[in-house]
Parts: sequence; structure tokens; C-alpha cells
Amino acid sequence: MTIDAETATPVRNVGSAGAARIASAFGRAPVAGIAPVERDQWTVAGRYDPHRPLWRAALKGSGGRALYVSSHTGAVLLDTHAHERFWNWLGAVPHWIYPTVLRQHPEGWRQVVIWVAGPCVLAAITGMWIGLLRVRLGQRRFKGGRATPYRGWMLWHHAAGLTGGVMLTFWIVSGWLSVDPGHLFRGSGLNDRALARYERVELPPIDLARVTAAGPTGIVRLEVIRAAGLVSFELRSRKRRLVVVAGRDSYSPSVTRFVGAARELVHGGDAARVTRLTAPDFYWYGIDAEPQLPALRLRFNDPVATWLYLDPATGAVLGSIDRRGRAYRVAYDLLHRWDATALITNRPVRLAWIWLFSIAGVVTSASGVLLAWRRLERTSRENKQSIPSLHTAA
Repeated sequence: MTIDAETATPVRNVGSAGAARIASAFGRAPVAGIAPVERDQWTVAGRYDPHRPLWRAALKGSGGRALYVSSHTGAVLLDTHAHERFWNWLGAVPHWIYPTVLRQHPEGWRQVVIWVAGPCVLAAITGMWIGLLRVRLGQRRFKGGRATPYRGWMLWHHAAGLTGGVMLTFWIVSGWLSVDPGHLFRGSGLNDRALARYERVELPPIDLARVTAAGPTGIVRLEVIRAAGLVSFELRSRKRRLVVVAGRDSYSPSVTRFVGAARELVHGGDAARVTRLTAPDFYWYGIDAEPQLPALRLRFNDPVATWLYLDPATGAVLGSIDRRGRAYRVAYDLLHRWDATALITNRPVRLAWIWLFSIAGVVTSASGVLLAWRRLERTSRENKQSIPSLHTAA
């Protein structure tokens, strides 16, 4: 539920005028035009479904900046500019096979990715195997003491394939696994009814003046959070976060309270271990920004080994992951995005790592295309030369 900060009433629908006002305040620029959008290239993902239709507000000024505003809550969901959209057309859209006409059908898009990427996986693995078979590092080397029999572009392809081919193979295979072929990594998730019970708390009358008076100066966001029998008000400025808990002192937040309430969320298990995280772990992390911290990590001993991440100030569920989800974290995220904690915390090393193996992958792919093209040309010439001889023989 979204509450209007001026009237303290629930927000049910946001019209064009309201969306334009929100976009102008958020973007700090006048709105040049606003129009309803059901979905377009930049909002085709399923996470925008609860907010459709969206309001697309084009802002005045250079850069082609556009904001997408929810028609249900008024939240600014996406902030884009022309530079980002241009590079996405060259990068993310072809990489994920993401044209709107296909991506708006999730299962159809998923099947296309599976069957397009599948042969690439086979080609990468067989190519690596053949490349390894053509290496001689012992005393039985090729002529001139070389470890490879190839020269020219074949040498480039072989050498780049052996150095970057392992990473390229991991990248292709993990990309194929990202759409979960055969639903190998489909987890059970949290029970929706149990989660609804966990968050079902009667909302008390809201005295915004009293609540905001307790918050930091320059408040830009106020969120009402209901969890574990508590109603909390989260107030955020651009640099600070403060939580105010509504109700009597007996309803104060505590780890014991949250752990007891969270047992309802996980069927068939108790919290075997509770850890307070003040730094990201292998499963609770972010690439461009840190996840919400501190956080409580609850490891349950249920059949699927569920882990819950809770906000220690409000009891809100920040995330959950089970055994299959943790396997997916390694099979896809780690091997595709190289987001191990050590690399994320050392951005230059991570970028150097990605650049090094990306260049090796580009050389492997480009040389492979060139060699294949030359092979096709040679085969075509040989076929043309053989045609006259067949007629002559006839």
C-alpha cells in the first residue's frame, strides 16, 4: 500500500498530471511530454507488471532523459537517457535476445534462448576438447619444438581458445543455465499465505507530522512496513535512514521476536543459526551498490535448507534463498557475472579480469568466424572447379 505523504490517504491511481508532477520533482527538470505506456523495450520485464500501465515522462533538456512512473503507486520505476538506450541496443538487447516482440512472451523467449544457446554450448565444449587434443607440451612436440601445429589465424584461434576458451565456455554454459533449462534450479520459495500472515498487521492512524519530526532533515522517502506484528515507519534522506516503530514499548523489535515470527514462513524447520550481517556475504550482495545492511540471516533446517534475510530494525523480509537457489548463484551468477565477493569489493581487479578474458573470447570468436568463412570460400571454389570436369567426363 502506498500512502500519500501530504494527505495520509492510500494512493490508488495516479493520473497524467500527478505523474508529471512526480517526474518533474524527481528529475529536477520540466516535463516535455507524458504518455501512458503498457510496455516498451525498456519496461518489458515482468517486475513492472504490478505497475502497468506506466507513465513515460520525457524531460526537457539535453540527453533524452525519460522517467517511467507507476500508475498505481506513483513510484519512479526507471530513469533512462539516450546514451544508455543506445548502448543497450548494441549490448543488452542482442545479448539477451531481448526485442519487445519476443520478450513480452516469457516462456516463448525462454525457449528461444534455450534452443539457440544449446548448440553454442556444444560447440564451445567440443572446441575446447579438440583444442586440448592438439597441444603437445611433452617431448613429442611439433616441428620446431612448437606446442601447436597451427600458424597464422589458426594459431591465434588455438592460442586464444586455450587461454580464454575456459572462461568463454563457462560464460556460454552459465548463460544457458540462466533461463533454467529443465527447471533444475526452481526453488520452492516462501509460502504466499504465510508471508501474508507475517505482514498482516492493522495499520494505526498515521500522524505524519509526529513521524516526520522524528526523522532526519531532508526526508525524500517514507515507507510504512508491516512485519512480525509490528508497524514501522522508515524515513530516508539522501544520506540517512531512520526507523520509527509504532505502538507500545512491548511491541519493540528484537531478534527473538523476529526469529519466532519467521518460523511461520518456513514449513518444516526451525532457525538453526542466526547471524547478524554487517557486510555482504556470498548470497546477500550487490554489484553496483551494497545490499541493505545490517541484516539478519536465518538458516533453517527445513528439507530445502532455506535461508531468510530480515531487516533487524523492522522484521521485513529482505530476501530468501534455498539450496537450489544457492546452486544457481554459483552456476549462473558467479560463472557469468564474476561477482564473487572478493572481486566485487575490488572493482579494478574485477574489471581487469573481465576485460582480459573478454578480449581472449573476442579473438577466439572472430578468428573462428574468419576461418569458417575461408573454409566456405575454398569449398565453394573447389565445387565450381569440379563441375566442368563432370561435364567433360559425361
